[in-house]
Amino acid sequence: MPAYKYYGWRLERQVRKGPLPHHIGLILDGNRRFARTFGLSSEIAYEWGAEKLEEVLDWCWHLGIKVVTVYAFSAENYRRSTDEVSKLMAMFERKFREVAADERVHHYKIKVKAIGNIDMLPESVRSAIEEAERSTSSYTNYRLNIAVGYGGRLEIVEACRKIAEKVERGLVRPSDVDEEMIRTHLYTNGVPDPDLIVRTSGEERLSGFLLWQSAYSELYFCESYWPEFRKIDFLRAIRTYQQRERRFGG
Repeated sequence: MPAYKYYGWRLERQVRKGPLPHHIGLILDGNRRFARTFGLSSEIAYEWGAEKLEEVLDWCWHLGIKVVTVYAFSAENYRRSTDEVSKLMAMFERKFREVAADERVHHYKIKVKAIGNIDMLPESVRSAIEEAERSTSSYTNYRLNIAVGYGGRLEIVEACRKIAEKVERGLVRPSDVDEEMIRTHLYTNGVPDPDLIVRTSGEERLSGFLLWQSAYSELYFCESYWPEFRKIDFLRAIRTYQQRERRFGG
């Protein structure tokens, strides 16, 4: 067995013996820099990035990680060129429709949900999202959240606005507002907070990803650009998580 494969095999055996994160967040960063580095178009890099995501999700499901939340497109990404945004939206539409028919999704019984300001997306993308969510709505084994048109501050603002409307209508009192009430008005209601968040490309920040939910998450930053993220990078992230002592503010 080649040394590289042997190392990966040993690393996976080691990881499987430890506590696995229940919920992983993935920040798919570095697609455009990957394209510039290797003289590719951003469109090709995004396609390779989408293929990489499918591969990484397979690694998650095989390990038994129950919930994965993917930061695919932020609210700030709308500021990019019209051509780039249009191509990304076309890819999102295609990928959500593929999800609805993906045998792996139905084999593992993965519930798919898009989170973010869905109303801002083109109608064709919203339709594809509805198709994916509808076809997986009864599944409970695994959960895949796709954050698209997502902003962490906006999520909290919208949660507060919904609660304020209930206060105004007399449905709740201001004194009733607590962490649990805010949690139930977030996009991720019903899903435990992420245990581990992984970001590629060497950037060491969350960039608005799951700001409320990540309060006690372990963070792992990887130098690789997203399209070149390797299984040993993934396993090292989980091993690092296993080696840390989670204190939850204690």
